[in-house]
Amino acid sequence: MSKTKNVFVCQECGYESPKWMGQCPGCSQWNTLVEELKLKKPSSNYANPSLDIHTDLKPKSLSIIDTNEDNRLKTNIQEFDRVLGGGIVDGSLTLVGGDPGIGKSTILLQMCQSLSEQGVKILYISGEESLKQIKMRADRLNVKGSNVMLYAQTSLQIIEKVINNEKPNIVIIDSIQTMFSEEVTSAPGSVSQVREVTSRLMRIAKVLNVSTFIVGHVTKDGSIAGPRVLEHMVDTVLYFEGERSVSYRILRAVKNRYGSTNEIGVFEMCDKGLVEVSNPSEYMLTGRPLGEAGSIVTCCMEGTRPLLVEVQALVSPTSFGMPRRTAAGTDYNRVNLLMAVLEKKIGMQLGNYDSYVNIAGGIKISEPSLDLGIIIAIASSFRNISVDERTIIMGEVGLTGEVRGISLCDKRIIEAEKLGFTKCIIPKTNSKALENKKGNIQIIGVESVKEAIEFSLGY
Repeated sequence: MSKTKNVFVCQECGYESPKWMGQCPGCSQWNTLVEELKLKKPSSNYANPSLDIHTDLKPKSLSIIDTNEDNRLKTNIQEFDRVLGGGIVDGSLTLVGGDPGIGKSTILLQMCQSLSEQGVKILYISGEESLKQIKMRADRLNVKGSNVMLYAQTSLQIIEKVINNEKPNIVIIDSIQTMFSEEVTSAPGSVSQVREVTSRLMRIAKVLNVSTFIVGHVTKDGSIAGPRVLEHMVDTVLYFEGERSVSYRILRAVKNRYGSTNEIGVFEMCDKGLVEVSNPSEYMLTGRPLGEAGSIVTCCMEGTRPLLVEVQALVSPTSFGMPRRTAAGTDYNRVNLLMAVLEKKIGMQLGNYDSYVNIAGGIKISEPSLDLGIIIAIASSFRNISVDERTIIMGEVGLTGEVRGISLCDKRIIEAEKLGFTKCIIPKTNSKALENKKGNIQIIGVESVKEAIEFSLGY
């Protein structure tokens, strides 16, 4: 017979304890342990009899397993396919996360329209909205797929039966925090429920070869709500980035077992849904101030795509005993490191100045090629000298003030040349490899931060 016991489960990391503690030993968070009733079942009842499963007890040789690339299902949304690694893989389990109202359900409904036109059978299961509410949103997005079936349900046992009876190609669960299993006594959205429901959905996806998308809510710090093991269980984790106050959205793959995790998709939120941005570099530089001190254009690589962004810096005298340091869109500690290089190697006394660094547009970049652009932006604002608006600056900076080489520099220069930039300041090691390059852009190679400041600011 089944046995029950009370355990205390951390709502952040899923750590279980037989007694309550103020601080979780797993994640060191305070007041996150909640009492739950755990039902312990015999191992023989774990299998789900509703699924038609034929277990093959004979392993297969690696050499005879066929991996045909044509089994990827194209959504015809190029930015979405890029992030997925080329399309939807059969039997994959994808987690889509993001802030409320950022466009998670919107992109999935638009995907339904595109796939329905290809004859793909889709089952959209909602635990938050009624069928009429989904229909109203679908009409606004002009989604009229006859192969899209809607179902409002939160019970996992009923959902399993519906999936087994309908045999869809794609299943969308919106959202995972509203689903619950009758075999778990805790409330929907708790760690135990989220973990159990995701585990069962993963089993359904692999056994029935059904591609499954699940929508996940996020916490205050931006991570997906629920245990961290949730992200380890799924095949792909997609995050929507961007502020609700701006129109663009960035879809980033944090984890992808079937493709690169460096690719991003750029969309613009309109009244008819999400629209692809074909030239994100031009879009990111829209509205850039010309001839202003502290504004620099640099280029970063997002997977195979070069992306031009604006780095802004503001240096002003402090009114407090301790100067303020703020970094938006890049690593705060990296900015402090680069400012230390300016103080030590260039002689800029920044100890009595507040410094603010911002990557315009709200995009987050951690690539080291951003270093030289940040340093020139800070120096430009400190000296109140503007950089030529048609100059692009990129390179990695070391602690001794040297400028190190970066990868795929030729692709970055081609992207800058397309947008009309006439001068490019890059590391000396990269400029040697581009000596025979023909084009309308002037390439300047620098070996140190001091040399880069001389070429860009003229002192």
